[in-house]
Amino acid sequence: MDDEDMSCTSGDDYGGYGDEDYYNEADVDAADDVEVTPTHSEEAEYECLTVSQVERVFLDGMNQLTARIPVNDKCARTLLEANQWDVERVVKLYRQDRTDLFRRSHIDARPEPKRKLSATSGVKAKGYCTVCAMEGHAELPHLACGHCFCEHCWKSHVESRLSEGVASRIECMESNCEVYAPQEFVLVIIKSSPALKQKYDRFLLRDMVNSHPHLKFCVGNDCQVIIRSTEAKPKRVTCLACHTSSCVRCGADYHAPTSCDTIRQWMTKCADDSETANYISAHTKDCPQCHSCIEKAGGCNHIQCTRCRHHFCWMCFGDWKSHGSEYYECSRYKENPSVAAEANHVKARRALEKYLHYFERFENHSKSLKMEEELRDKIRKKIDDKVNEHNGTWIDWQYLHKSVSLLTKCRYTLQYTYPFAYYLTGSPRKNLFEYQQAQLEKEVEELAWAVERADGTARGALEAHMHRAEHKRQTLLHDFFF
Repeated sequence: MDDEDMSCTSGDDYGGYGDEDYYNEADVDAADDVEVTPTHSEEAEYECLTVSQVERVFLDGMNQLTARIPVNDKCARTLLEANQWDVERVVKLYRQDRTDLFRRSHIDARPEPKRKLSATSGVKAKGYCTVCAMEGHAELPHLACGHCFCEHCWKSHVESRLSEGVASRIECMESNCEVYAPQEFVLVIIKSSPALKQKYDRFLLRDMVNSHPHLKFCVGNDCQVIIRSTEAKPKRVTCLACHTSSCVRCGADYHAPTSCDTIRQWMTKCADDSETANYISAHTKDCPQCHSCIEKAGGCNHIQCTRCRHHFCWMCFGDWKSHGSEYYECSRYKENPSVAAEANHVKARRALEKYLHYFERFENHSKSLKMEEELRDKIRKKIDDKVNEHNGTWIDWQYLHKSVSLLTKCRYTLQYTYPFAYYLTGSPRKNLFEYQQAQLEKEVEELAWAVERADGTARGALEAHMHRAEHKRQTLLHDFFF
């Protein structure tokens, strides 16, 4: 691909892109002023490509493969898509076992459908379609497997699969046949429907991009840019067209120091648990025998678990059979409880309390970020008022704007330390992380206090806060992300 066709970007090649991208803006404006030199870049090396440029990427891969092994463009595209566009891998597999490669790539059929073909040859001669049960069709299109169906049924099948979001994996209609319809075949089937063709082209491009390990669609609304990067770590990329930032690996919001798998687990857990966790904690207890969650429906403290049928006391979790003679034990406060059933209950609750501990802090920093966006607007207005009153120039007061930009950047990183900490197991490494997390939290809150009272804070003191906060952030990322 020619250099002039690419728009190559890196973390140092672009400036701030508006108020909504406070993290990126802080990276450019604030980091230099506080004189903290990062040992690694949080920006991935990447390129922003148009659709036509991506099509050239695919064509280049196909040309490389056809130059190495005797296959046509249609087969080359299917083989590469099924093998993550790894030319060397496809060549190796082709030389090892061509037949197996074509079958696993859904180009050729398994032996079983091949044997059935001879039995259906008479049906084919009559022009009979086994889907609509009509004969007399002049043509019965078929894939490499040889299973024949009428054009109308093929078109209905394609339209149905497209409605389900499937384009590159439109399979043969024969039961248990795994052969996929190639692009050329589908385009012939839907040639009379421009709207269907447009939909197919759009979905096919999506599938091909998703099959390529180095390509990702920009996550910005209605953005057609495709990002290419070989970055292995979940670093940040920013689209040049819509200025949306995201993780280069998973496409979610940038989430350092947390990994893509961890943040995916965390967001799933939050979606499942956050709405019910408070109610469960306040209104339910766990059966001391089978640990099922139980909600008390009446005033009686004699509870029977509906799952294991165990009878116990709601207050002390003691076995109800012996509870009649032990009300003293039930009502007496025990400083250090040693009853096994109570320990099980505490253990079950502790898991919920752990989740709530991290979730509440994660959510709190998210809310703080939104409020600090309002603070940014107030500071910008304050700077404009001072300039209009001839109290210094716009450049003189930019340190205020940079301070709130750095604050939001540090808080953003701090927010994503909580999912990371939630899934860390107890170890010296976790102790070190929690220490650095606490240090960053301390500096972020002190910086927030100073920024919110910027009128009463000397510029030197404010910049000292900025330096310490960014230093703590960089230290944490260096030890646990890069």
